[in-house]
Amino acid sequence: MSREYIARDPRTGLPISVGSEEKTKTNINDKTERGPWQGLRKQDIIPLAKGEIESAKSVWTERDYHLTQVDGVRALQRLKGFASTEAHKVLLSSLQNDDPAIRVAALEALPEVAIQKSDELFDWLSVLLDDENIDVSKAASKALSISAPVFPSGIETILVNELRSPIKFRQDNAWDALKGLADTWPEVVCLHIDRLLLEPDKEYRIKAAKLLRKVLRKGDSSAWDLVSWALNDECNEVRRIAAKTLPTLANKDPRVATLFAERAMVDVDSQVRISAIKAIQKLDKDNGRAQNIVLSGTRSKDLQVRTACINLLPRLLSEDVLRVTADELLRTETDSGLIKSLKEMVFDVEIEGTEAQKNRFLAAAIPVPQLDREIAESQGKKFGLDPLPSDRKSLSEDISEKPDHLLTDTERVQKMIAMNEQIKKKEAERKNAYRSYSQDEVYGYEDDFGDDLDSDDDDDF
Repeated sequence: MSREYIARDPRTGLPISVGSEEKTKTNINDKTERGPWQGLRKQDIIPLAKGEIESAKSVWTERDYHLTQVDGVRALQRLKGFASTEAHKVLLSSLQNDDPAIRVAALEALPEVAIQKSDELFDWLSVLLDDENIDVSKAASKALSISAPVFPSGIETILVNELRSPIKFRQDNAWDALKGLADTWPEVVCLHIDRLLLEPDKEYRIKAAKLLRKVLRKGDSSAWDLVSWALNDECNEVRRIAAKTLPTLANKDPRVATLFAERAMVDVDSQVRISAIKAIQKLDKDNGRAQNIVLSGTRSKDLQVRTACINLLPRLLSEDVLRVTADELLRTETDSGLIKSLKEMVFDVEIEGTEAQKNRFLAAAIPVPQLDREIAESQGKKFGLDPLPSDRKSLSEDISEKPDHLLTDTERVQKMIAMNEQIKKKEAERKNAYRSYSQDEVYGYEDDFGDDLDSDDDDDF
């Protein structure tokens, strides 16, 4: 059984384990061209690829084909397991064949065969990239693009050279290979970006910066350094591309994103500063450093930056602090649109609003219990805005007309209170009606001498 390929770090030689084996195999299968060679019988593939037989029959898409050695070489990628060892040998000899068509066919089968056994295959791939036949060179370049996501260490040196190739189709395929590699082995791509950001040609640095977003989503902290270096690049376009990754970084590590955004806020390029603001918008509103960055941005000379920062103030500050801050900014702000926004922030509806607006902030009155309402109404009092009806009977009269078994507990209490009041009233009337007179009142002594006697007694004592 052939050994499985183990991806290793090109610098340390240690195994790297990011990505799924099934996913990478699927990627190669999806990019492999299909044809009648898939209908060959497996026992015919090796003899046909070696040239031991001139042709073999194939049934594919309900049609019959008679295939030659070129198709047999392409079909080598179908052989798995024990048969893959023989397929590997035949493929190596096919890569050295004098016929360019057979070399092209061998390069088309190379990515799939390499999954089973990769020894020496990438050495020949490197050689055939410079083949004098243009078709062979193009096939080798395409094979590199397909193989890169699966074999990062196998194509490391090849990819370094091809990324900087003066031949356009070779450079384009190499960059496609690097993009595919970012999906499966992002830390390996970070190594390439690290070197590319040091290139004197800004086009290489711009292309490398465009890969930062991919490695930032899938990679580790090594990608943060790349973003930091790109933000310091002398080329405005490189810094703009790097700054656009800051919102993504804010979701992964807010602390690092805050540091980078603080630096980007003072960049000479306005687009870089705007990207920094977008990153700050994703940060926690309680982040003290983020608040300081926004507050300093409210006094920026760039109108776009000032606008973005002032619009963030309601999110970051409490109402009282917001009004004080907005009032201070009004003293120096010159833009009419921002002045209007700041005045709205200073305006306190609870204090300066209309009567209807103020009433919205008033607390609702505590509801009066029903029992207290009934007692008060029985005494002629009223609650709230509802007038007490004058034409209805009093509560005591309504209760007295009801039978005792229909009264509620509250009504029984009211009935007892009303009965006690009636009893007291009748006793007072009876006392006035049957009052007796004393002898002094009958003879009129109190009328003649009452005042004098009282005054004399006072003098005696």
